[in-house]
Amino acid sequence: MTHFLHFIDPLYVLSGILVGGLVGFTGVGGGSLMTPLLILVFGIHPATAVGTDLLYASVTKAGGSIVHGYNRNIDWKVVGLLALGSVPMTALTLLLLYELGINGHATQGLITKVLGIALFLTAILLFLRKPIMRVYDRRVGILDPRIVSRLTILTGAILGVLVTISSVGAGAIGVTALVLLYPKLSPQRIVGSDIAHAVPLTLLAGLGHSVLGTIDLHILVSLLCGSIPAIIVASIASARTSETAVRVALGCVLLLVCARFWFMG
Repeated sequence: MTHFLHFIDPLYVLSGILVGGLVGFTGVGGGSLMTPLLILVFGIHPATAVGTDLLYASVTKAGGSIVHGYNRNIDWKVVGLLALGSVPMTALTLLLLYELGINGHATQGLITKVLGIALFLTAILLFLRKPIMRVYDRRVGILDPRIVSRLTILTGAILGVLVTISSVGAGAIGVTALVLLYPKLSPQRIVGSDIAHAVPLTLLAGLGHSVLGTIDLHILVSLLCGSIPAIIVASIASARTSETAVRVALGCVLLLVCARFWFMG
């Protein structure tokens, strides 16, 4: 027991609490905050940060999925469509990285800049969601369900590539896509569905990175000690929070993530 306590780093535990709470409440904050946090604040090698964060995210979001599932805040049909695109593309991307010998951090600079712009636009859309949806309903209406299904699979495929390379995108891009594709879903179900989909995605990518790169077990365990209880508490709290509060909180987090990405660049 004493050896285990010495193995735990309180600073990483606090980081896990912060990020786990944000993930549980908004569905965003895993790779988008944790990877920059490990690199910029703790000076962790980018390859180690990416690989460790992927496994951290898979365990953390599994805990959040249990709570969201219990509260019936997960649309399993949406999760299945996303996984139909993400799982195969994750496997293919891992195979490509293995064949080419490309480090997961090699393309992260470009990806963070692109995601910085995307996250900024996403935050604005979330703040103005209701008036935008009113205009959308009047001029466009509801999309054909078959088109929505195909776009959901495509979204999953894109997430598979981005997350496997950089550990970034499962929360921010996933939530954004679900907000646009499923405007009738409540913010709680959007968050819950995105977290549930991120579990197999980050687990597969993380296991692949454990072969391609390095995993820091000390950091991983410390982060999980803080994030698992935090995401459970935050997931329960999100189910009891008003729709407007969840949407505004999500927009604020996305703006913070956007600033982080540009700071990294």
